Amino acid sequence: QVQLVESGGGLVQAGGSLRLSCAASGSIFRINAMGWYRQAPGKQRELVAAVTSGGSTNYADSVKGRFTISRDNAGNTVYLQMNSLKPEDTGVYYCNAAVRTSVLRSGDYWGQGTQVTVSS
Repeated sequence: QVQLVESGGGLVQAGGSLRLSCAASGSIFRINAMGWYRQAPGKQRELVAAVTSGGSTNYADSVKGRFTISRDNAGNTVYLQMNSLKPEDTGVYYCNAAVRTSVLRSGDYWGQGTQVTVSS
């Protein structure tokens, strides 16, 4: 089993910053990619940012230039630095990891979600 534990959400005023963290633990052979998704009320979950094991990153157009995703050296923790936050960034942020648990087995895992609320 693989567990993803998120932290760092909260309430912030527009223009402020927050940093989310997500630590993966458990039966991990290799983490191929980690990312952050968000879901606003009444909307579908959407990709915010992702980073591969090789360090390649991908961002939603709406957050480019404001958010930065990174991973620690061990590769099991991912961070999302969110600057210049806007009310439309409000939502539940979920950590996602594509994990190989053995040479032959892999799976997609999710954290429990952390609320980010940006007030205007």
